[in-house]
Amino acid sequence: MLTDLSIYDVVLIDQLDLSFSSGLSALTGETGAGKSIVLDALGLALGVRADRSLVRAGAKQARVIATFNLEPDHLVWALLAERELDADRSEDLVLRRTLSEDGKSKSFINDIPVSASLMREVGNLLVEIHGQHDGRGLMDVRTHILALDMFGGFAKLVDKCSNAYQTWKQAISAAEQLNRQANADAAEQVYLQEAASELDRLDPKSGEEQALAGQRSMMMQTEKLLSDLQSARTALEAGSGIDGQVGAALRNVETALSRFEPDIEDNAVQKLLQRSLQSLESGLVEIETANIAMDDAARQLVLEPGELEQSEERLFALRAVARKHKVDVEQLSSVRSDLSARLQALENLEQAQAKASQEVQKAYTEYAKIADDLSQKRQKAANKLDKEILKELAPLRLEKAKFLTRVEVQDPQNGSANGIDKVGFEISTNPGVPLGPLASIASGGELSRIALAIKAALAANFGPSVMVFDEIDQGVGGSVADAVGRRLALLAAGCQVLVITHSPQVAALASAQFQIEKSETKGVSRTSVVLLTDNEREEEIARMLAGAIITEQAREAAKSLLS
Repeated sequence: MLTDLSIYDVVLIDQLDLSFSSGLSALTGETGAGKSIVLDALGLALGVRADRSLVRAGAKQARVIATFNLEPDHLVWALLAERELDADRSEDLVLRRTLSEDGKSKSFINDIPVSASLMREVGNLLVEIHGQHDGRGLMDVRTHILALDMFGGFAKLVDKCSNAYQTWKQAISAAEQLNRQANADAAEQVYLQEAASELDRLDPKSGEEQALAGQRSMMMQTEKLLSDLQSARTALEAGSGIDGQVGAALRNVETALSRFEPDIEDNAVQKLLQRSLQSLESGLVEIETANIAMDDAARQLVLEPGELEQSEERLFALRAVARKHKVDVEQLSSVRSDLSARLQALENLEQAQAKASQEVQKAYTEYAKIADDLSQKRQKAANKLDKEILKELAPLRLEKAKFLTRVEVQDPQNGSANGIDKVGFEISTNPGVPLGPLASIASGGELSRIALAIKAALAANFGPSVMVFDEIDQGVGGSVADAVGRRLALLAAGCQVLVITHSPQVAALASAQFQIEKSETKGVSRTSVVLLTDNEREEEIARMLAGAIITEQAREAAKSLLS
């Protein structure tokens, strides 16, 4: 509940400290006294968008402090914990907001600076403000589904549905991303396949370029090599030929050796001639070997038709592919491995696409199942809510009204995080008049009572800590105003209720009454708020009944209302 509200330099209020109790508290006063200022100040503390016009003339900043005493399991604590804001659940929660004359504001929760958005979130969980025309969202059909879910207690199921919806949408997003990637890679895949096929056909071998280059160089020099060999053979064969000359020399040396007597040993000349003979014999063998080698070389230099062209074609093909891939020929095998890896990645992408498509269908099926379950529960809850609201309308003198919570079920493909339902409140306040949207059918006075009935029905299942009604009784009086007051009092049994009212019947049913007054001193207007005693309440209610001149009859009527 709201225990204290301190207001400093807000419009006509320079300083005001209010303490509230549980139950129903009424704020009364003459028109123009400044009842709306108190409400604006409370809204400022709750994070409502602020206008610098709220700063009192001559002041540098406005300041409002709202203190709440909450149960340990209140939703606010969970929100603060989620935002990593340290808060002791055993202590009061204090909201403080300042607004400078330049329009800049600062927000604090338990003296810890927070964002304006967090302040609003906390404020929405603590206080619900309902006016005759704003309905705090009730007149906005988009809020009706939230009201129905509050009544049905579907918070966990709605969260489950929202999570399933997000999972589905994320699966769609992931699948679309893969599809975009696949479309972008389609041309690359064609290139990779063609490049890989080209390398497969070429099948480059390690060291092949060097070998082919050597062969090409040799084959291009074939004629010169053959000429060189021929010259060598000619040199060997000139005259009688080197082998013939060596043979003649060999025979002459043999003849010379034969002239020595066999029994002469260790003759120096004989030994030298023998060594010469051995060398000549070796020379003949080497010459023969050289001739054979040159013959073999000459035979190998004889090219097959087209052999040079084939070798050049192979070499040039290897070098052309290497240039295409901007690598050396020796690196083509690595290029082929890289192409294979990239092609494999694209094949894996196709598999990922197939899997992503399955995930989308799986997530959609799960979402559709949860959303359908939620929809069926909403339809059942809608019937119960209609009955509860009709019960609340009867004592508010709208017993002939018809109320319908219309639930329209959509295709799951068109669903949202809230499910597959469109929910709208419809009403008919007069017999024979067809049902229609809440905001367009009800009159101002009826609308306030309908809103109260809805709030009362919803409060039985879920409600904020504090509910504020701003002149909800406007346009009604007599027994209807009394019925409104009694319903507010019953509502206050389950939560703290503040009502700004002009109705004496409503004020009389409050457990506490505050009087708002405006005074003027030296040309400066001031608004003040005081908690009335029992006698002061009697006088104030009499004023509300009689007007400017309070009669004894009015005082007696006030006593009767208060009793």
